[in-house]
Amino acid sequence: MAVDVKTTPWQDAARYVLGTFMIGAGTGHLTFARQPFQAQVPDWVPQDKDTVVLESGVVEIGLGLLLLCNRRYKVPMGIGLAAFYAAIFPGNIHQFLSGLSSLGLDTDRKRYARLFFQPVLIGLALWSTGVFNKKK
Repeated sequence: MAVDVKTTPWQDAARYVLGTFMIGAGTGHLTFARQPFQAQVPDWVPQDKDTVVLESGVVEIGLGLLLLCNRRYKVPMGIGLAAFYAAIFPGNIHQFLSGLSSLGLDTDRKRYARLFFQPVLIGLALWSTGVFNKKK
């Protein structure tokens, strides 16, 4: 795995936007949006929903900071972030199947459309960190 893959200015900009988004989402998990985020925690998760929301918020802030500050290990960071997005995808499915209104997702149509946003985030995480770039 390449350590210092060169990324384009567009990839860098996307990575910074994604990092800022992650810090904002993580902050929401820890503060004003704690309860709304609980709607995305599947019932089969063997842990208190609030604890899951708090833990994922800490992880999101950490990932966001790494996206903003980490220049040397972008490829492993991108793979890790993509894995995180894949890991939380069952929460989006749970919210859709359960018909839970939260975080502005107050119709089945909106909840269904949200399912297609996760692959976009996965792709953006991989692309913006240079996972698909040719090695030097």
